[in-house]
Amino acid sequence: MAPVPSTSVFPLRSALDEAVDAVTATALRPGPIGTVGLELEGHLVDLAGPGRRVTWPRIRAVLDGLGPLPGSSRVTLEPGGQVELSGPPLTGVAAAVAALRADRRVLADALADDGLGLALLGTDPLRPPTRVHPGARYAAMEEHFTAVGCRAAGLAMMTSTASLQVNLDAGPPEGWPARVALAHQLGPVLIAVSACSPLLSGRSTGWRSSRQRIWGDLDQARCGPLLGGADPAGEWAAYALSAPVMLVRDDDGGAVPVRSRAAFADWLTGEADLGRRPTRADLDYHLTTLFPPVRPRGFLEIRYLDAAPEPWWPALAAVTATLLDDPVAADRAAEASAPVAGAWTRAARDGLADPALRRAAAGCLAAAVDAVPAVLRPEVTALAELVADGRSPGGAVLTAADRGGPYAALLSATEQSEAVR
Repeated sequence: MAPVPSTSVFPLRSALDEAVDAVTATALRPGPIGTVGLELEGHLVDLAGPGRRVTWPRIRAVLDGLGPLPGSSRVTLEPGGQVELSGPPLTGVAAAVAALRADRRVLADALADDGLGLALLGTDPLRPPTRVHPGARYAAMEEHFTAVGCRAAGLAMMTSTASLQVNLDAGPPEGWPARVALAHQLGPVLIAVSACSPLLSGRSTGWRSSRQRIWGDLDQARCGPLLGGADPAGEWAAYALSAPVMLVRDDDGGAVPVRSRAAFADWLTGEADLGRRPTRADLDYHLTTLFPPVRPRGFLEIRYLDAAPEPWWPALAAVTATLLDDPVAADRAAEASAPVAGAWTRAARDGLADPALRRAAAGCLAAAVDAVPAVLRPEVTALAELVADGRSPGGAVLTAADRGGPYAALLSATEQSEAVR
């Protein structure tokens, strides 16, 4: 395939400086706090045969017939056939949850008409990782992960994981260091609280969040956390330019996988030869192939929460937004979570069985219950009670598996049209 013409390339002499400036300038957007966007992924399930993945033509036939949704969510598909609803940015988490719930009802009805359901779990507990999406991006991603030595984790991440993503305003510039640092500091606590992926590919993994374990097994230059320092925009630029290039797009709409660890900065300066010079469009696309647990995109993408069924995903969305957007709750959460800052692996492996994480979670949930919108307080209170018992949403998955195996675990979290009304 022919390479994209080298137009709008970075000037070689100042390429690195220009790229740093470009990424820094777009990392965080100044403004007030209060807008919330939610993205929820789920595993598509054939109710007549839960052990098999839904074929791509069948998925497309169902979703292509889906009209505009009442809450204006976009519907997209992940490599394993996972369905993602991406809600618009709205004022406050209550509005964002209400819109996404409305869209899920419509989607559930459409899926049910074709004998399908949607399982809201952090990992697929039953089916082996298998890519069904034919897109060139995902084929190239799979080849890149294989070449750099993390094929199994890469394929599992693409095809067997699902998350709840909470998107929040960056806020005023003077508050960026503390805000970004808190978003990272809360990571281990909220991983433990949201943990809903104790099974993968038909077996128990021994981890509370197998989804987070998978992310930890991937290339940390692409998927690891930032440091949460005094200059978060500059730190993101350094992270992005040091990260390896995953693929190079061509003019046929395809993608050529990069089968080595070539940093974008090295492509810019000519130290790495990837067939042509990089353009600004290449830099913008490269940023979409980076998956840290908190990703700056003008706003903050909080990416470390497991997908979980009702009522847990609305509660998790409300807790996350409240602990970062309400100043009193944020101060209390910062104090409660400080002792477990950086405990990403412990949180994924042990969850709330870890005494320090359980204490931190209890403190954070107490802060959230006092500050969440009244309409979501019942869900958040229920989550706080679950945490007080040392449990997370994944406990029900293990109980179902104990009674009926991975099939039962998958079906226990599969929401059909009647179940989401």
